[in-house]
Amino acid sequence: MARPLHSSSNRDNDLPVIWTVSVSRLFDLFRDITLEFDHQANIAPIQLGFEDAVQHIRERLATERCDAVIAAGSNGAYLKSRLSVPVIIAKASGFDVMQALARARKITPRVGVITYQASMPALAEFQAAFDLSIEQRSYATEEDARAQVNDLKASGIQAIVGAGLITDLAEEAGLSGIFVYSAASIRQAFNDALELARLSQLQLESTGGRSYPVSDTLRAKHGISDLRGPSDAMEAIRRSVTLFARSPANVLIHGETGSGKELAAQAIHREHPLAQGTAGGRSSRPFVAVNCGAIAESLLESELFGYEEGAFTGSRRGGRAGLFEAAHRGTLFLDEIGEMPLALQTRLLRVLEEREVVRVGSTRPIAVDVRIISATHCDLEERVRDGRFRADLFYRIGVLRLNLPPLRARPDDLVALAEWCLKQALASLDVRPHANLHAEVVACAPLLESYAWPGNVRELRNLMERVALFLSAEPLRSMTPAFLLAAAPELAPALAAGAGALPAAVAPAVVESAAQVLARFDGNRVAAAQYLGVSRTTLWRKLKEQQER
Repeated sequence: MARPLHSSSNRDNDLPVIWTVSVSRLFDLFRDITLEFDHQANIAPIQLGFEDAVQHIRERLATERCDAVIAAGSNGAYLKSRLSVPVIIAKASGFDVMQALARARKITPRVGVITYQASMPALAEFQAAFDLSIEQRSYATEEDARAQVNDLKASGIQAIVGAGLITDLAEEAGLSGIFVYSAASIRQAFNDALELARLSQLQLESTGGRSYPVSDTLRAKHGISDLRGPSDAMEAIRRSVTLFARSPANVLIHGETGSGKELAAQAIHREHPLAQGTAGGRSSRPFVAVNCGAIAESLLESELFGYEEGAFTGSRRGGRAGLFEAAHRGTLFLDEIGEMPLALQTRLLRVLEEREVVRVGSTRPIAVDVRIISATHCDLEERVRDGRFRADLFYRIGVLRLNLPPLRARPDDLVALAEWCLKQALASLDVRPHANLHAEVVACAPLLESYAWPGNVRELRNLMERVALFLSAEPLRSMTPAFLLAAAPELAPALAAGAGALPAAVAPAVVESAAQVLARFDGNRVAAAQYLGVSRTTLWRKLKEQQER
């Protein structure tokens, strides 16, 4: 049941407070994603930009609490440089850019791309590989952005890819504006904001024995049984997790976004062999996680190492223990360690070598016993060669290494994972799955396997939650490939745009379903199209193709 908007419960008061700052079409996307996180945080939208937003937020901070602000693009950069509250900047992924370019390419063979401050060199390779004509521009101010739009228009460009400001200016100039952000990227920004808010609310109080109470926020909730998938690749991962759990050595996990890096880290922590029947294993101690890429450098330093009273403006009276101290005798999980600034890499290396931490504003070392599990989606060896990551730290954190394969590389796991995620999602909605759910998922396997899954298992889980919601609205409805496409049009962008066809392995099932449904509705094409979740044009085309065969 949805939480009342005006609830005054203690639970609501304890929830993180997040403000989203956006204008134009990004405001609508923020609003839609907010519904998914409403039970995890008190989220308030601010439909302002730049200096107007800064003044509004400063006035509210005088009387209200805010744990994090979410913004994007040039607006986000402007806020981050002028606000004391942490600002999470939503970033468009490479997949977002490719999807936006594909939409623009349907409009015109020449496409403009305008980004804030810096261009994207990788687009040059993409342009050559896919025979695209792309004109790149960057901007620093709104006037600069307007000038770039007008320049592209003068050169004959008809469609421009960019953030909200750019698309608004493009449409104002009579061009097609292609919005670059996807729901997945905004959803990731919300997750990062929740992680940051969790850290800012974490109360770390030591006792005379220097042990820390392990609250729910400091426990590993996942074990090796949560590393699901029958493929040989996943079986090898589970064996490695069991083996690594026996060692106190640091572990480096590499994997794409959504591939389960933190889940694997928690499993390594929980599988420590001393956990069973003794109090000495790390698994009975804290598991503390921090995303190194989601927190500003100044805040990350104080979060990791703690600080003394008066160390900086706004520091808590009496100081505060850092996450290293919170994880004493347990595990500290450093997610996206490749994003850690070089200055903090140096401090981290010293902590690992000396096994002691010095709080910000102090000179007194505090001994810590912490196992480090790090994770990254980037190539750290390449960053070492480029001078962006310390070589000595790389070897220190990567004594044991675990590479998580992307979901597209293990298609044998897709059906089992999809079925499990769907059952979990249906259970959360109090909906009993069909007796033949397994067969329905198997029938959709060709469609699932044709998709690249850039968000990996996390994306699959989110998609199945969406499918479960649609299924719950029609309890007698089967999950056919056509139904799956209606609920998740990203699985077949060409079909969703009305300009393409299904993968060959899926098409016959959809045609058959269309014919059967049409008969069920006594030839009523409007009702049949609504039931299948496709347009009448698509239904007509599929029926025509069937007749011609």
